[in-house]
Amino acid sequence: MSNSSKHILLLGPAYPYRGGLAAFNERLAYALQAAGYRVSLVTFTLQYPDFLFPGNTQYAEDPAPEGLVITRKINAVNPLNWWKVGRALRQLHPDVVIAAYWMPFMAPCLGTILRQFDAKQTKRIGLVHNIIPHERRPGDQVLSRYFTGACDGFMTLSTSVKEELADFSTAPVRTSPHPIYDTYGEQVEQQTAREHLGLDKDGRYLLFFGYIRAYKGLELLLEAMADSRVRELGVTLILAGEYYGNQAHYENLMATLGIEDRVVAHTSFIANDQVKYYFGAADLVVQPYKTATQSGISQLAYHFEKPMIVTRVGGLPEIVPHGEAGYVIDQDAAELADAVLDFYQNEKAVSLKEGVARMKQQFSWTVFTATLEELF
Repeated sequence: MSNSSKHILLLGPAYPYRGGLAAFNERLAYALQAAGYRVSLVTFTLQYPDFLFPGNTQYAEDPAPEGLVITRKINAVNPLNWWKVGRALRQLHPDVVIAAYWMPFMAPCLGTILRQFDAKQTKRIGLVHNIIPHERRPGDQVLSRYFTGACDGFMTLSTSVKEELADFSTAPVRTSPHPIYDTYGEQVEQQTAREHLGLDKDGRYLLFFGYIRAYKGLELLLEAMADSRVRELGVTLILAGEYYGNQAHYENLMATLGIEDRVVAHTSFIANDQVKYYFGAADLVVQPYKTATQSGISQLAYHFEKPMIVTRVGGLPEIVPHGEAGYVIDQDAAELADAVLDFYQNEKAVSLKEGVARMKQQFSWTVFTATLEELF
């Protein structure tokens, strides 16, 4: 059977939902189509009840992606819907169904839908971003086992998740790094980006980008910004992303540390067509995470060819080699400050940017889809 006659269903977030998971699924659909498959994205009519969603809105303001078949069918909290949708999708006789998995809340829904397919006719693959969530709750293990029990194989984006999966299933696993997010426009010259954002064209800027959640360790970066050596360098932090809870905690910490005047806060959701300006304006992208598996932010940094500072957690050290594409540090504010000082005082911008440009070649969607294909 040729690829063009094979039909793949991709279950998970997609337009009109916004965020990294939707962007990933849509870009994967394009990559699979480029490989010759017929691809249908099946997303949610209801993804999270509003009281469980920490942001302002779940929905995108951007136009729908062109050239993709996206249907809204899945209600994440209605068991009757799961049976109905699963049976309806089974009638499409897909060759492969790929279910994106990122949190145990989705396990009953996706696990039940996957169980409706005939495993003899349809290969069921779990695309596992996280198997154990960053913010853990009772019942996580049981729920994740329900999902993994419905899969014939798994695709992971880091070896740390692959190793965690071994506790849940003996089904085949393939791993390939998170590919580059290349759907946010071309690189913007730094002076142009800074002018667009109203920043000092000669300033020194770090970037923290993405949803602000507890596990992302923003406190560590704020403490490093208060380091007297970083103060003397005149470094400013661009804080770009929506608060997912506890906004007052971070704002109080900035006030206590006395760094409010050195933080440019754009703390609402950053529209897709604005992302390039934030990365374009920055010298360094900082990911001071407390836990991680892999990160779409790193792949945005690679796309825009920006060096990174990442903590030594999860899969981050796998994709940001220390001294080549940036800095890998422990969860220590003084060590983070040391990295910032080394970058500016020893003029590492050029060499690290060259390293990023070399490394980014490894993170292609062609490589990712070829690895995924090994499962079916």
